[in-house]
Amino acid sequence: MQAMLHADIDLDFARAERIGLPEIIYGAGKSPAQLVEIARLHEARGANMLVTRCEPGQVTGIDGIYDPVSRTFRMIRSAPQAIPGRVAFVYGGSSDLPVVRESIVTFEFLGGTAEEIGDCGVAGIHRLLAHQESLARCQVIICFAGFEGALPSVVGGLFPQPVIAVPTSVGYGVAEGGRAALHSALASCASGVTVTNIDNGCGAAASAARILHQLAADERARAAR
Repeated sequence: MQAMLHADIDLDFARAERIGLPEIIYGAGKSPAQLVEIARLHEARGANMLVTRCEPGQVTGIDGIYDPVSRTFRMIRSAPQAIPGRVAFVYGGSSDLPVVRESIVTFEFLGGTAEEIGDCGVAGIHRLLAHQESLARCQVIICFAGFEGALPSVVGGLFPQPVIAVPTSVGYGVAEGGRAALHSALASCASGVTVTNIDNGCGAAASAARILHQLAADERARAAR
């Protein structure tokens, strides 16, 4: 059994050196035994570990922090190197929270500073406008929306920062598990809005981290000239 576990697991510990982001473990479909072995391999290197889309029973016995809202598990052995800048996580309502929390947990795991701004659905646009000053201080805005998915277009039309839209699988009937929001984001008339897959909060956080890493690298290059 031990040999089979090793044969099934091929972790990419060199990824952080290549792209500046460590491998994040997608937990869905993995057995508790596989995740125990993955945790052991991280522990042997003194590496932090993040597992997304996992249930409590999959990580029983592993020393770390499980968040039931985001369905994430973190094993932290050292503080991550801080990413300069701030990212706003803007969402319509509490139904979006599982995806939002996954994104925030991922971003903080990577060393980022998150600013959560909720209850900003377009049905009450004044609530979004009340946060203009906070949003202006952030370098990237990640925008989560279900139903008709109008929020990313509104944010993209008001603010100059990079906007990453995350369609969420929230809404009745023709919302179709997030497809309506996805199509809305893809068809946005707000120029330059980037779109992730439905409910991909983890991917949005990684994208924001890449942007901030590049901004920091450009700043260092300018300072060195």
